[in-house]
Amino acid sequence: MIFNSLTFVVFFALVLALHNAPFSWRQKKINLLVASYLFYAAWNPPFVILLWISTVVDWWAAQAMVRSERQSIRRTWMILSVVVNLGMLAYFKYGEFLLENFVTLAASAGVTYRPPEWNIVLPVGISFYTFATLSYTLDVYLRRAKPAKSFLDYALFVTFFPHLVAGPIMRPTELVPQFAEPRRATLHQLYFGLALIILGLFQKVVLADGFLGPVVERVYDAREGVPTMIDAWVATLAFSGQIFCDFAGYSTTAIGVALCLGFAMPDNFRFPYAAVGFSDFWRRWHITLSSWLRDYLYIPLGGNRHGPVRTYMALMGTMLLGGLWHGAAWTFVVWGGLHGLYLSVERLLRNRFSNWKPGRASIVVLGLLTYLLINITWVFFRAKDFGVASTVLISMAGGASKPVPMIALLPMIYALVIVAGIVGTHWAMRDKTVEIAVERAPAWLVGALLGIMGVAIVAEQGKGSAFIYFQF
Repeated sequence: MIFNSLTFVVFFALVLALHNAPFSWRQKKINLLVASYLFYAAWNPPFVILLWISTVVDWWAAQAMVRSERQSIRRTWMILSVVVNLGMLAYFKYGEFLLENFVTLAASAGVTYRPPEWNIVLPVGISFYTFATLSYTLDVYLRRAKPAKSFLDYALFVTFFPHLVAGPIMRPTELVPQFAEPRRATLHQLYFGLALIILGLFQKVVLADGFLGPVVERVYDAREGVPTMIDAWVATLAFSGQIFCDFAGYSTTAIGVALCLGFAMPDNFRFPYAAVGFSDFWRRWHITLSSWLRDYLYIPLGGNRHGPVRTYMALMGTMLLGGLWHGAAWTFVVWGGLHGLYLSVERLLRNRFSNWKPGRASIVVLGLLTYLLINITWVFFRAKDFGVASTVLISMAGGASKPVPMIALLPMIYALVIVAGIVGTHWAMRDKTVEIAVERAPAWLVGALLGIMGVAIVAEQGKGSAFIYFQF
């Protein structure tokens, strides 16, 4: 089930009604748990079993770690949790990728091997809920958190439908305590939650799918021909807007849905295209993933505590694995590697020019340079293979021979105006939040904008395409 569908509208209306009905708090949590399973099962019912396995294994692993003081036993249960969770992720998400690379490696050694056809379906959201459940057992093992007191609360944490399939990646300490006492949205929370839902769906349905997506597809999904330099740049800039509006649109909608039920979820985006530098970008883009990678990968790899060489290795290793987390393809590894390289060079320059304090003009220039280099990485993120990526990059550099115009003038203008609006808004809101902006703006203006967005969503709604991050 996807947020941008009429099915979800009916589903959420029923969930909201049941949550505000005169049931006991325990019954309301059971209602939410059942609703979350139905939400996930609407896509492919058998894969609910994976949720059950992950939930039960991690619950018992955490309980066993608490009951035992012997480090060897605690480590055994922790390893069991990691193996089960990463094992399922590896099999369903990376099995075909590993098999294809094994066949290629065998062929390079002169061995011909034809494996059976891989027909395993990737469970939607498996990367997100795997990281969420892993953080539970790892935090208990490291004694950074206590296990949940109620199995119902923990099961609801794992399956809570707003964040289940595409984040934000929640930590147990952020959500489980909210299930302890009865929660019901205040009138202000309900209004603000509905406003976030409208904003998120507008980003997804109207901007990402309606205007930007078709422009991107004209170049990146072209079956023949080489794009002109302008077309390649416009398509790449359009994708930078599309991926933001699509993913931030999901996160904003998810936060709004949770808020309408009385629950708080962390921000996942803070105007990333106003970032000055790449460490700043990752503090603003997919915040819950970047903080997860920092806490459970970068720091355990050594972080910045063991000298510069170890730091650069930890940065590169973290970003390479972060790229692979996004998709089972070498293009995603290159995407992550570029970000690792950017972060390493940035750290090197910061250490070299530690006394330099940039002025306003320098900040803007550095911000635009950051955005430009991020767009280079988006080429590998969007391209289906290295052939497409190289074609687009060559065209962007002006080196294409016999290029063919692919994007019509009007869609090109729409895309550039929207992207300019997104980047401009990010800079205007760089040190602010949506909530503060809404509170300071006149009520009539907020109402008018939400009304326009709502009409645009209804007018544009049609195919109800899935969110891009569902594939991860």
